[in-house]
Amino acid sequence: MKIFLDLAWFFKQEKRSYITGILLLLAVAILELVPPKVIGIVIDEVGTNTITKESLLKWCLILTIAGLTMYGLRYLWRIMIFGSSLKLARQLRTRLYEHFTSMSPAFYQKYRTGDLMAHATNDIQAVQQTAGAGVLTLVDSLAVGGAVLITMAATISWKLTLFSLLPMPFLVLSTNYYGTLLHKRFHKAQQAFSEINDKVQESMSGMKVIRSLGQEKEDLESFREQSEDVVQKNVLVARIDSLFDPTISLIVGFSFMIAVGYGSVLVVDKELTVGQLVTFTTYLGTLIWPMLAFGWLFNIVERGRASYDRVSRLLAEKPSIIDGSLDTVPSGEIEYHIERFSYRQQDVTDLQDIRIVLPKGQTLGIVGRTGSGKTTLLKCLIREYDHIEGSIMIAGQDIRDFSLHGLRSAISYVPQDHFLFSATLSDNIAFGKPEATHKEIAHAATIACIHNDILTFPDGYETVVGERGVSLSGGQKQRISIARALLTNAEILILDDCLSAVDAKTEEQILTGLKEERRNKTTIITAHRLSAIQHADHIIVMEKGRIVQRGVHEELMQEDGWYKEMYEKQQLESLVEGEAS
Repeated sequence: MKIFLDLAWFFKQEKRSYITGILLLLAVAILELVPPKVIGIVIDEVGTNTITKESLLKWCLILTIAGLTMYGLRYLWRIMIFGSSLKLARQLRTRLYEHFTSMSPAFYQKYRTGDLMAHATNDIQAVQQTAGAGVLTLVDSLAVGGAVLITMAATISWKLTLFSLLPMPFLVLSTNYYGTLLHKRFHKAQQAFSEINDKVQESMSGMKVIRSLGQEKEDLESFREQSEDVVQKNVLVARIDSLFDPTISLIVGFSFMIAVGYGSVLVVDKELTVGQLVTFTTYLGTLIWPMLAFGWLFNIVERGRASYDRVSRLLAEKPSIIDGSLDTVPSGEIEYHIERFSYRQQDVTDLQDIRIVLPKGQTLGIVGRTGSGKTTLLKCLIREYDHIEGSIMIAGQDIRDFSLHGLRSAISYVPQDHFLFSATLSDNIAFGKPEATHKEIAHAATIACIHNDILTFPDGYETVVGERGVSLSGGQKQRISIARALLTNAEILILDDCLSAVDAKTEEQILTGLKEERRNKTTIITAHRLSAIQHADHIIVMEKGRIVQRGVHEELMQEDGWYKEMYEKQQLESLVEGEAS
């Protein structure tokens, strides 16, 4: 029952609803004692030939009132208890979602998307069941069971009650054993569900790749194997689950056998009337539900405990990025003073001896081979990673002093991986500025050279794109992402190799538009195609996490190095392609 202690914070929060619901349950438990008692009295009156029309009507009226009252009370306690459990699910789901949004990339490298989705669906549902049906079965089994036992012992025969309960210790031992097994097996079943959830999510996102490589059969076979694993683990849970009802019914059956046998002896000895024995066996039948509910309670509680443990472990993960106290939007000169940075804080160094000063309003171009550290430099600026030896400052203030909201409000970032939501083109562009007018959206799209493309779509800006922009080309997705970043008009614009899928002419148009649009605002561009950064105010060349060259285009062309060699090579390629066309 540890789960109820773990959820004590919520029960305290909703104590009024739960107390009201429990009191209503207790009232129902007391009212359930009325019908067996009335039946016993009527049987004895029939046996002694003392029943009258008036008394029969009286007992029927009492039964009717009791039934209608229980009907109303059961309706009300369901609202109180089950309604509160829905609030718990909402709170936990909200806490999980807020937790997800506050976590750094390292968290998402550790946990797979499908696993996180399983926590937010199946696990939350299992905890909700504990706070709803679990509380019901706990209170109902104790209230009804306790009331019936007290009534049987106090009003009929304590000896018969005691003898009838002799098999009950076996019930406690068996259900406790089943509960322990159920907890272990349900935890494994939930983990298997997380894995197949992740498999489906990955397959749906990567369906183009699967089909292009002809791996449909292999992917389907892999899914079947995981699906079979989920079935097997849930069958193991069901095998334990299915033991509760037969075990309880068997033990209650022994109680009935004792009650009828010993009760008949007491009737013969004149210690009980026939009506009292009928009332006793009816009460004993009433005990079947509390006993079954007790077994069901173990089922619900162990499922809820396993799921709550999984959710709690997830919520216990601490963000690796600590929020700063300055809730202002930074603006000014950007300075890099990084002695060393490593993603895993190990011996491998990803950045080393980085010194950059970028005045406000100027453009910085960053180039270098794949894996040289260009994107890493940008991720440090937006604080995706924080464990740098050294500092990055804006207007003389360490970026770690700013709140994440304030810092990121100053930055528009267009990453290499362009993500578009399952929404309209207009909504995708206005994602960072939902209140933007159509004129503002169209203006940003025009600068990004995607406006004319959008107008060719059947519904224009209201065209709905699939998840990840599956209905768009790579170049169109890049330009929509650029338009989305431009619309926010942030102090700092970061373009991380986001012009690779557009042709040279379109690239030139976008860069010209950016230069006009972003006067007096800072821009950082990384690229493999040097034409994208040759007009930058500052250019740095990265190699193995270090800056190996720096200057403007003309200065770098005077040096014998990677920049000059790559620029001449790319110019030659452009010339050859031009002649071929």
